[in-house]
Amino acid sequence: MTARSPIVVSMGDPAGIGPEIILKARAELGTSIPLLALGDPGVFASTAARLGLPGPAIVDAPDAQLPGDRLAVFPTPHTCSAPVTPGQPDAAHARAITSAIETGVALCRDSKAAALVTAPISKAVLYEAGFSFPGHTEYLAELTAEAPVEGPRGPAMMLSGGGLRVVLATIHLSLRDAIAALTPERIAGIARLTHHALIRDFGIAAPRLALAGLNPHAGEGGALGREEIEIVNPAAAALRAEGIDITDALPPDTMFHAEARAQYDAAVCLYHDQGLIPVKTLDFHGGVNITLGLPIVRTSPDHGTAFAIAGQGVARPDSLIAAIRQAAEIAEHRR
Repeated sequence: MTARSPIVVSMGDPAGIGPEIILKARAELGTSIPLLALGDPGVFASTAARLGLPGPAIVDAPDAQLPGDRLAVFPTPHTCSAPVTPGQPDAAHARAITSAIETGVALCRDSKAAALVTAPISKAVLYEAGFSFPGHTEYLAELTAEAPVEGPRGPAMMLSGGGLRVVLATIHLSLRDAIAALTPERIAGIARLTHHALIRDFGIAAPRLALAGLNPHAGEGGALGREEIEIVNPAAAALRAEGIDITDALPPDTMFHAEARAQYDAAVCLYHDQGLIPVKTLDFHGGVNITLGLPIVRTSPDHGTAFAIAGQGVARPDSLIAAIRQAAEIAEHRR
């Protein structure tokens, strides 16, 4: 990987807003960050025509000279096997979607790309075609399972936005299953991974972690639940014994206001919505999903395919632009 290795962006679901926001992001970023889209060139060409933007330039190698005036597209081995209609997802596109992701991972692993940014996919579409992973994060972990990782292995999901970073101890689980999955070991593992990532990927020499409680008022001494006493705080105590700066369980309703956020560099949250609600409240359009503990750098916008507005030219690229910039910053720290 060199200083000018491109950031590669997988196209996501071609019937969603992925191709549109990739083209818009390229138009806004210009040449400030070398950007290479991965996917079906025809999808990007038709989307550009609809938006009135310059058509994409097809490149035959990831290290080719990138054009200065338009989006570069590297065709992936599998393109869309059926016509693409914006807003109408089709399982026939599944192989093209996963091909773009796989190509991005391979380019990063071969040091031909600095980072992978993934545009949104529809898991329902992929499930219909036999996809067996809960989401992008778990799929990327499988694709990189044999590659060595510096530090603790993930994956873990970090969400960043509005000056807040949160990392999730459980991800795509029902609330009932998430609570059942919590153990001191699981919480401590996620916190160690977060601590390491803040040093390596964000340049924070002495990270400060805040740990969210599970119950109202962080259990209120056991009156509102014993998980803090039996699971959460024992994990924090073990981490502090290792030299990691982390709080005991904090009441989740008082740890995300501005004064509280100034006291830590990242919050470890115990279930999906506990972490995503504050990030999306602070920065709904600019949130970024960052995967920790992989051998490659991966970020994504913190939103979905938005089929309801696909093809209308109204999709905002803010979150994708933030994801690209964050990927470039992390890659630079690692480089």
